Amino acid sequence: MATIKLDDIHKSFGKTPVIHGVSIDVKEGEFIVIVGPSGCGKSTLLRMVAGLETVTRGEVRIDDRRVNEAEPMDRDIAMVFQNYALYPHMSVFDNMAYGLKIARVPRAEITERVTAAAQMLQLEPYLGRKPRELSGGQRQRVAMGRAIVRKPAAFLFDEPLSNLDAKLRVQMRLEIKALQKELGITSLYVTHDQIEAMTLADRMIVMNAGRADQIGAPLEVYANPRTAFVAGFIGSPATNFLPGAALGLSADSLAVRPEHMVLSAPGQGKIDATLTFAEALGAETLLHFRLEGGTQITTRQDGTAPVPAPGARAGLTWDARHQILFGTDGLRLD
Repeated sequence: MATIKLDDIHKSFGKTPVIHGVSIDVKEGEFIVIVGPSGCGKSTLLRMVAGLETVTRGEVRIDDRRVNEAEPMDRDIAMVFQNYALYPHMSVFDNMAYGLKIARVPRAEITERVTAAAQMLQLEPYLGRKPRELSGGQRQRVAMGRAIVRKPAAFLFDEPLSNLDAKLRVQMRLEIKALQKELGITSLYVTHDQIEAMTLADRMIVMNAGRADQIGAPLEVYANPRTAFVAGFIGSPATNFLPGAALGLSADSLAVRPEHMVLSAPGQGKIDATLTFAEALGAETLLHFRLEGGTQITTRQDGTAPVPAPGARAGLTWDARHQILFGTDGLRLD
C-alpha cells in the first residue's frame, strides 16, 4: 500500500491551463474517486499521477517520493483502462502474465500469481481462452487481473466500466470495491458517473472545469455541497434549483433535494406548480413539475402514494433545514 500526495497540481497544454491547483493527501488503502463531467480534467489528473502526462506546476508524491520526473514503470502503479488494452493474440493467462515476464519474474512465481488472481476473479475456466472469446465483463476482469498480479503500490482506474451495460456495471463496481478492500491497495478511480462515485468512494474529488470543487466522503458531499455545481452534479435525480428572487430571498438560487419536497394542496405550500410528467419506478415515483417561469422541479415520493394527473396544480413545500442557498458566484452562502 502507498500514500499519494498531490500538492497544488497545475497542467497546461501550451498556453491553455486545464488543471488549476488540485491538492489532496490520499491515505494508505484509501479508495478515491475523481468524478466530473466530460472535459473537467479528471482523466488528465489521473494521467499525471501515472506519469503519462507531465506536471506543469506542483508535485506528485507516491509514498513520500517525488515522482514528477519518474517514468510510469518506475512509479509502482498499475492502470486499468476503459478499453481493457488486452493483446488479442494472447490467452487470458498470457495477458495476465505478460508484465511479469517482461520484468523477468521466475516462471513458477508467475504461475502462482496468475492462478491466485484468476481464482479471486473467477477466471480459472477461461485462462486458455483468447479475449475475443470472452464477454465484456470477463475482459474487464482480465484487465484487473493483469494489474493485481503486479502487486503494485496503487491502482489507477480510468473509466473502467464505461463499455459495459447497466446491469453489468452494477455488478462490476461491487466486485471492484470488494476486491480493493480485500487487497487493501490504494486506488484512484476516474468516472463521469456520480452513482459510481457515491457507491465506490471512501472520498471523492468533484472536478469542475479543472478545479476540485469539493473533496469529501460521498454522503458529506451530497448533504453539504459547497458549490451549486456540486449540488447539481451529485445526486440522482438532480437537486432542484429555485430562483431566490421569486421566494423573496437575497440569494441567487435555493437548492432542495427531490426527497425533501413535500406535496400539498394548491396555495398551501411555499410555491405552486403544474405536474408535467410522473415516472413510476416501482418503489418510488418521481413527479416532475413546472413553475410559472419555466423552472423544472422534481419530487420523490413512495411508489404506493396516489399520483396527480398531468396538468394538475399542487403546492410544494420543504423544511428550511434542507434548503441550501447559493450566491451569483455559485458558492454556498450559509
